Amino acid sequence: MKVILKVDVEGVGYAGDIVEVSPGYARNYLIPKGLALAATSRNLKSLDKQKAEIMKRVDKEKKRIEALAQRLAQTTVVVPKQAGEEGKLFGSVTTRDIAHALAKEGIEIDRKKIVIDEAIKTLGTYQVKVKLPHGIESQIQVEVTEA
Repeated sequence: MKVILKVDVEGVGYAGDIVEVSPGYARNYLIPKGLALAATSRNLKSLDKQKAEIMKRVDKEKKRIEALAQRLAQTTVVVPKQAGEEGKLFGSVTTRDIAHALAKEGIEIDRKKIVIDEAIKTLGTYQVKVKLPHGIESQIQVEVTEA
């Protein structure tokens, strides 16, 4: 089934795109949630008029995300953890710990958007990637200290 996306849907497409999805996904998720419209001839004609509006909204959102990415790049979060001998942690630093530390800084990021390449199991400073919408990525500095 062809649908016109009203907003960016991860793994499907970007706002204003006409994409082919399974009928159940379109009828049960995309259309009821207001994320897409059925690609009828009537909706396709109105798409041309709405495309400029959609692009303005997407550009505004993209600028906001880029500003957030710059703010994240300048942010260092401190995660206190209990450590044993030689600075080895009891457990490891998780994305939930990092998201909680960011929330204390006033930055709300979904923990699923935080990517830790290797498990953080020792005290120190690490670079962690954050995947943001519109394909924008940023790095944050995570400092693991002893609690």
